[in-house]
Amino acid sequence: MKTPLLWTFPLVLVIAGCQQKTSTSTEPVQARETNAVVVDADNTARNSRDRTNATLTPLDQGTSPADVELSQKIRKALVTGPANYSVAAKNVKVITVNGQVTLRGPVQTEAEKTAVATLARSVAGDGNVDDQLEVKGNP
Repeated sequence: MKTPLLWTFPLVLVIAGCQQKTSTSTEPVQARETNAVVVDADNTARNSRDRTNATLTPLDQGTSPADVELSQKIRKALVTGPANYSVAAKNVKVITVNGQVTLRGPVQTEAEKTAVATLARSVAGDGNVDDQLEVKGNP
């Protein structure tokens, strides 16, 4: 009995797909189109730091109406503020507990770090902001 051509072609594709090798190496991978080196992000140090109670995380956000409103005002000012803020700056963590605001996360430049902290101080008051922002690339 002859094998129909209709069955042969899918079988060849399945066998060819099974022969494809996958890389499990931790070496940097080169992208084919751009020759750019892609390196896995390693946030182990930051993640370990955030597991301790030494730093605030978004889970520490105060639940009082005043704390929620203050965080909302700062977030709104960041998102609707100057168009020259980077996406990273617009996504910094704004954590308010008992009227004290903590800013955490990466920003693109030192000038952007200063601008975001200044904006938060203008909303929350001068002595109510703890600026823990990091310029991207600096751990």
